[in-house]
Amino acid sequence: MIESTLRRGRRSFARRAVGAQSPLWRLDGVLLVAVAALCVIGTLLVWSSTRTWAPGATGLVKKHVLNLLIGTALFALTASIDHRAMRAYSPLVFLVSLVGLVLVITPLGATINGSHSWILLGGGFAVQPSEFAKLGLTLMIAMLLAQPAEGGDRPRNLDVVIALTASAVTMGLVMAQPDLGTALVLAVITASALVIGGVRKRWIALLASVAGAGVFAVFAFEMLEPYQVARFTAFVDPGVDPRGVGYNSTQSLIAIGSGQLFGKGLFEGGQTTGRFVPEQHTDFIFTVAGEEFGFVGSVTIVLLLGVVLLRGLKIARKCDDRFGTLAAGTIVCWFAFQTFINIGMTIGIMPITGLPLPFVSYGGTATFANLIAVGLLQSIRIREQSFS
Repeated sequence: MIESTLRRGRRSFARRAVGAQSPLWRLDGVLLVAVAALCVIGTLLVWSSTRTWAPGATGLVKKHVLNLLIGTALFALTASIDHRAMRAYSPLVFLVSLVGLVLVITPLGATINGSHSWILLGGGFAVQPSEFAKLGLTLMIAMLLAQPAEGGDRPRNLDVVIALTASAVTMGLVMAQPDLGTALVLAVITASALVIGGVRKRWIALLASVAGAGVFAVFAFEMLEPYQVARFTAFVDPGVDPRGVGYNSTQSLIAIGSGQLFGKGLFEGGQTTGRFVPEQHTDFIFTVAGEEFGFVGSVTIVLLLGVVLLRGLKIARKCDDRFGTLAAGTIVCWFAFQTFINIGMTIGIMPITGLPLPFVSYGGTATFANLIAVGLLQSIRIREQSFS
């Protein structure tokens, strides 16, 4: 009997030892659960916000679920690839993203919601290359700044120049669409990578000066489209035209405020059912959460997004190589900025810029890019010895 017990014990230990070598055991489970929870909540909100008008009542939510399934497959594929191997292919990924941006400004491009940012694929599907440009630029800059100058721990000046050039080209193509929101995200990606990469302060000062001059030029030479100017006008004074430029902000605040503490219940939101808030399944998905899940539900979404950011920061902090640290840290800044802008514009503390809420808003290309980015975080987490 004692021998039998020992044999069972040895078999159990062997199974655990083998399992410990599996990459699945090294995934960040907390990050995985947080992202999955956000995707489930987002699916419910998309269903609620589109069920009264989408084709077949569940047409868009079915497409959203399909996008999530494809995104999950892309996540698994990315997580299975060694992030250090991705470094070698970063220029290729960046070039492919640039090709997509160039195709948008050709006859292949299509205009949706005032932004010429899409390529129609047929069958009701479209691709937004600017979402993949976030990934391409993140990998490219991380690769360039990961190699320190000889005899030091800072990036070489030449690499910084190339990184800024890559960013300028990408942002220029995005602004040509025009897509101010995505251009701002690309600017944050660039700035955060430079700070994390430890570039000299003069580069940060130069970048800040160029950014300030750029903002001045945009307004001084009236480079914004009329609808973009209207968004800033509504932000400064939402009551200036409540049925015109201030309509979105006003209806958004009404929807969120009406949910009070616990919300009206899923499918029970009057503002949502009546479609008083435009684009409530994409850019304004947080208004649906506020109305139907209330303050408690909204805070839950914010906390889950906070968990994603904190786990990403932990991965960046514990990573043993500069490329992984740069890529992970930049992804966290990307998610943090986009989350702040999206939620901020729904509660009136930020101008409307048309950025979706990560993992929650309806979308195809944005969903793919977000889940690939999480896959990259998991790839870093799986293979770094400091996590052992």
